[in-house]
Amino acid sequence: MGSLLGKTALVTGGSRGIGLATARLLLEQGCRVAISARHAEGLEGALEQLAAAPDADVIAVSANAGREEDCERLVSEIVSAWGRLDILVNNAAASPHFGATLDVPMWAWNKALDVNLRGPLLLARAAHRAWMQEHGGRIVNVSSVGGSQPAPGLGIYNITKAALEMLTRQLALELGRDGVLVNAVAPGVVVTEFARPLVENPAIREATELRNPLGRFAEPEEVARVILFLISDGASYLNGAVIPIDAGIGSGALF
Repeated sequence: MGSLLGKTALVTGGSRGIGLATARLLLEQGCRVAISARHAEGLEGALEQLAAAPDADVIAVSANAGREEDCERLVSEIVSAWGRLDILVNNAAASPHFGATLDVPMWAWNKALDVNLRGPLLLARAAHRAWMQEHGGRIVNVSSVGGSQPAPGLGIYNITKAALEMLTRQLALELGRDGVLVNAVAPGVVVTEFARPLVENPAIREATELRNPLGRFAEPEEVARVILFLISDGASYLNGAVIPIDAGIGSGALF
C-alpha cells in the first residue's frame, strides 16, 4: 500500500479506543505520530504505551478539538516539531446527551457540535493552510453508522455525524485539486470506553448477536486498519467516500 516512512500524522482522541489503535498502527508503518486529547492524564498513559515500541517517533499534545485556539496551536506545534503534517485523523468525539432529541439541553447540543463537527473543520483548515495546500495530504474523519440511520437515544450524536459526512464530501470536492484526499469511516458499535454503555447493555448485546451478520461488536484495531488503507497509496483515487464498518448490517437497526 506504499510506505509511510517520513510522513507525519495527527490523531485526535488518540489516548484510547480507535484513536490509540490507529496511532499504534501508523507508528508500526514508520509514520511519525502526534496524539491529542483533552485530558493530560490519559494522554500520558497512551504516550507511554506508544513510545515503548522500537523506533517510535511520537508526541502527545493536550487540546480540546472543539476550540479554535486549541486546534490552531495543535497543528502549529506539530509543524514546528517535524516540519510537516501529511495525515489528519479526526477521531475525537463527544456524546453528551442520551435521550429524546427534543429534550437535549443546549449546552449538550453545543458540545456535540463543537467536538464532532466544528473541530474537524477547524483542524482540516489549520492542516491545509500549514502544509497540505502546497504538499497534499490525507484527511480521515471518523463518523458512525448513526450518521445514516437513526437510533434510540442517540439523535444528537447521529445528527452531528450525518453533518460530518457531508463535511467530508464537501472538503473532498474543494481540496482534491490540492492533492488532499478526504474520506470517512463509519463504524458500528466498537468495543471502547466511549461505547461502554452500549457494549455492556445486555439488551443491546443480545440484539447485536441476533441482527449483526458477524454476531459481535467491532474491535478498535479493525477500524484502524481501514483508516490505514484510506491513508495509503492503495486509496489514491478514493475521495469523498464514507466507508461503513458495520459487518454488513447496512440500513438495518443498529440495535
